[in-house]
Amino acid sequence: MTLPVRHRPGSLLERRLPGFGWGEPIAAEFDELFQRMNQLLQSTSAPGEPAWSPAADMRETDDAYVIEADLPGIKRDDIDIEMSERELRITGECKEREREGVLRRSTRRTGRFEYQALLPADVRSEEVSATLHEGVLTVTVPKSQATKPRHIEITES
Repeated sequence: MTLPVRHRPGSLLERRLPGFGWGEPIAAEFDELFQRMNQLLQSTSAPGEPAWSPAADMRETDDAYVIEADLPGIKRDDIDIEMSERELRITGECKEREREGVLRRSTRRTGRFEYQALLPADVRSEEVSATLHEGVLTVTVPKSQATKPRHIEITES
């Protein structure tokens, strides 16, 4: 359940504090600090290594493993899915949009991304399917016959 957020003008983050030498609201100082931290983290990642991993869930049904990854705003052509043995790998790129004016704040992730999952059992990698609907990528990896649960009936003796 999401609780409502109350915004009160003049809160501590919006007040000017001349006693501390801050002529701008405190929120602007924090924004600048976070931007510097993000630049530092991005500059320390190795070249060619993805900068972020999308939020994803993996669930198991009787017949398959289903991976749902949040990829809002990313086009189908910008996503690659690879399956080898038991490892699923989703890679791609979230391109920055063209904007008019000066961007004052951004929390959207852009650049290369990668999600990897090692599946717990043998799968039929040749029958993997994927769909992209409303920003959610759903990858279905069918289980091999040997790993499917088998129902055993109890007989009377």
